[in-house]
Amino acid sequence: MKKRPIALTVAGSDSGGGAGIQADLKTFYAFGVYGASVITGLTAQNTIEVRSVFKVPAEFVIEQLNAVFDDFDVDAVKTGMLCDEGTVKKVAEFFTGKKIKNIIVDPVMISKSGYALLEEDAVRTLIRDLLPCAAVVTPNIFEAEKIAGIKISSVGDMRSAAEKILKMGAKNVLIKGGHLKGDPFDVLCSKNRCAVIKGKRQTELFTHGTGCSLSSAITSCIAKGRGIESSVRISKQFVEEGIRKGYNPGKGCGPVNHFVRPRFL
Repeated sequence: MKKRPIALTVAGSDSGGGAGIQADLKTFYAFGVYGASVITGLTAQNTIEVRSVFKVPAEFVIEQLNAVFDDFDVDAVKTGMLCDEGTVKKVAEFFTGKKIKNIIVDPVMISKSGYALLEEDAVRTLIRDLLPCAAVVTPNIFEAEKIAGIKISSVGDMRSAAEKILKMGAKNVLIKGGHLKGDPFDVLCSKNRCAVIKGKRQTELFTHGTGCSLSSAITSCIAKGRGIESSVRISKQFVEEGIRKGYNPGKGCGPVNHFVRPRFL
């Protein structure tokens, strides 16, 4: 029997089911990838807000990672909410020690409702220890500003920020432009090339979990052997389709529909 690609998400749990671990596993399934998970924190949240976060001790995060890698041949890994400096440092040490490739870092810092999901002092550790492990890092505008230390208001600024983040050790940087006005432009940069990937502004409000879903879709494509730019383009189309066909199980911002069929697979 042919081996099914395996992807791992290292992230927080969303009790509302639209983001975090839940969104990642749904996305892995949509792409035909077996999904494993390491939980870094439990959130009490719904479509309206994040109310609180219970952090999993860093030592137990590593126990979960060891359990997964002792048994599975993991093809690609993504990180999401890592909560605090200790977890960021331990996870980065684990990745470095195991010489793991195909790591996609989604540097989750704040929820849509404004709840901090990464402690302030952990940002420096993420930059110093985790970014050099990343095959791809996928910050939104706010996260890219925080990491690069510059204000972003244009595609040119996105390119400048991406180039700064590349110098921090990431092999590829995807800056998501959805928070800028007008049709969204994403910028994907590597050492030798920068591509501007145009999207279409969606009028629907089913955007809960878009960042998690995009990074886990990229992880799925890479686990299946796709190149970086191809993975990003397929994943962007998947998320846009998920927004168009989203639904709202609650009273707030509805989640992406993770059961749309990814194109070109």
